[in-house]
Amino acid sequence: MGQKDKNTFDAIVIGSGISGGWSAKELTEKGLKTLLLDRGRDVKHVTDYPTMMHNPWDSPHRGQVPIDLKKEYKTASKNFIFTEATSHFLTKDGEQPYIQDKPYDWIQAYHVGGRSLLWGRHTQRWSDFDFTGPERDGFAVDWPIRYNDLAHWYSYVEKFAGISGNKDGLETLPDGEFLKPFELNCVEKHFGEVVKSQYPDRHVISARTANLSQADKIHHSVGRSQCQSRTLCERGCPYGGYFSSNSATLPAAYQTGNLTLKPHSVVHSIIYDEKKNKATGVRVINALTHDMEEYYASIIFVNASPLATNLILLNSISSRFPNGLGNDSGILGTHMAFHSYRGRITAEYDGDLDKTTGGKRPTSGYIPRFRNVYKQETDFLRGYASNLTANRVIENAKEHVGESLKHALLNQKLGNWHINVGMMGETIPKAHSTVRLDNQLKDKYGIPQLRVSIGYDENDEKMLKDFHQQFTEMYTAAGFHNIQTIDTRRLPGNENHEMGGVRMGRDPKTSMLNAFNQLHHCKNVFVTDGSCMTSTSTQNPSLTYMALTARAVDYAVKEKKRLNL
Repeated sequence: MGQKDKNTFDAIVIGSGISGGWSAKELTEKGLKTLLLDRGRDVKHVTDYPTMMHNPWDSPHRGQVPIDLKKEYKTASKNFIFTEATSHFLTKDGEQPYIQDKPYDWIQAYHVGGRSLLWGRHTQRWSDFDFTGPERDGFAVDWPIRYNDLAHWYSYVEKFAGISGNKDGLETLPDGEFLKPFELNCVEKHFGEVVKSQYPDRHVISARTANLSQADKIHHSVGRSQCQSRTLCERGCPYGGYFSSNSATLPAAYQTGNLTLKPHSVVHSIIYDEKKNKATGVRVINALTHDMEEYYASIIFVNASPLATNLILLNSISSRFPNGLGNDSGILGTHMAFHSYRGRITAEYDGDLDKTTGGKRPTSGYIPRFRNVYKQETDFLRGYASNLTANRVIENAKEHVGESLKHALLNQKLGNWHINVGMMGETIPKAHSTVRLDNQLKDKYGIPQLRVSIGYDENDEKMLKDFHQQFTEMYTAAGFHNIQTIDTRRLPGNENHEMGGVRMGRDPKTSMLNAFNQLHHCKNVFVTDGSCMTSTSTQNPSLTYMALTARAVDYAVKEKKRLNL
């Protein structure tokens, strides 16, 4: 067998995060010999979670990252997930340099499983209010699909991933296949009751989460068990209590015998054969040796994460595609968007002081979008969803010294309830929000660096102001006091919800992908990570990536059997 034969597979998947893991699972379960490429090291479930069982005193610096090491993670250290217990799952700036034409935090996790080990796990379906948003409001382009196209696939991925939540009966947030929910606490319920009585179109629900409140047979089949509510998910869970590629989709793919994993594989570009009018494989730089390698397949799924996926496609040039693979329209790398996490509002509540929380839980309260849903009612487009948490805090003992300090520490008292709501706002994809290749600067693998030009606009500022106003009113109605509005100033990218650049659409002149995430102009290449998104909605996007991926694989395999790929 020649080298090319050894390097030939039925399918290649680029990236092993949430969407890449699903690509690998679905392709292998449908019988395709599949190569999974990841630029980072391998991370085996349980075996490679070094801090999963650490107590606070097991960390040399009690969770704080030393200053010298933190400097190597200048970008990643801005993210809330960055601690001494998680830094090994994040990427140093020197591994992936990029140029910021506008301030942007590119949070990267280069290892098998990617950011699926670190995500917040909130999982909401989109509704037709989200899929028809661009058509109704006149921004971006119309989505080529609607909720009914994805409903079956939402159910399909929910059953395997394991989503805990309530059937809330909301038109704006379709119900799914849920395990029993994690409960709201008494103050969150109080807030929900006040909101329901005074704002009938606003709802406070338990946030749906990819944590197993109970483990069913489908979860046991890949070695997962019930969530222990340790709230240490970002360290990797030895119980498989939350969904990640490492705990769920990759074990399922390995069980088929059809998966080949190749870590330390930095994808340079996709190979396009101009005689066959299709992609034939992938060029890879071995991260350990820096040698160029080539792998071949008739189906290619690109799931490298949005900015990396855009980079790979832009760098995949040929005589046929001088501006990037499939980029006849010239829109590759444009219309980038993200979720705005700039808004926070905190308060205190001196009721329910005879109660406290009933223990930890891996989720929060959730307030679905209520602005501009049925009609345009504000001076900004679209809206925001919000996360709600309430807890009682231990009164501070910092004013004590000596014997009184010891007494205060040994006899801690609970103070008032503290309430925190964070905004997740939809931003508008715009032609001038772009990523593109630099003409001169390259990374250590000789690949052009990415120039990022993505920022906030007037719509985002108006939305932030409205968020603060609306929740100040609702807090006041609920009897909360000491209300503080906060602009976190979090940069685009910092929230990990970057989207766009390879958007879906009906018209090849204004979009890159069709309704099945297939490149309009290169039919055997599919893109199902966040770069495919036409708009961002206000829901967390990961569940939609999963559903789009399963649907796209089903279509691709059927097309292969019809000899169309």
